Amino acid sequence: DGKIYDAYVIYPRSHTNEANFVEYFVYEIMPDILENKCGYKLCIYGRDIYPGEDTASAIEKRMQKSRRLIILLTHQLTNCKEPAYDQHIALYNALIQNDTKVILLEMETIGTYEKLQESLRFIIKQQGTIKWKEQHTAHPQSSNSKFWKQVRYHMPLTPKSS
Repeated sequence: DGKIYDAYVIYPRSHTNEANFVEYFVYEIMPDILENKCGYKLCIYGRDIYPGEDTASAIEKRMQKSRRLIILLTHQLTNCKEPAYDQHIALYNALIQNDTKVILLEMETIGTYEKLQESLRFIIKQQGTIKWKEQHTAHPQSSNSKFWKQVRYHMPLTPKSS
């Protein structure tokens, strides 16, 4: 299908304390489980977009080469007035062009979704979210947890090992 990545990961980027776990999750836990244990290929901003690249076009190209979009929902994302460029493009691709499936990971209990942008609320209404529960933090590397099984269910079929 011409795709290079199984999923493009969108997460709130900031330098606050609560973002530390999200970044640890994005850079350590997700690659360990989805790439190392399950054989998927992720595209993560900050790891797979190189210095000197035009960020906007690099993001668009990587998304076009991804089979899924994974969006991490956090309070920071819900309170954000201006969505990040990659989130903006992702939602456009998912809703308008209808060519990419979105997987929403609720990293903290959001409660009401009223503060989220309308396009995200629409996707949540359509398919719901996969909730990261506190008990997962004790064994985040267990690829057999209910959370990771749900994530894998929404991912494309794993590439066959040759």
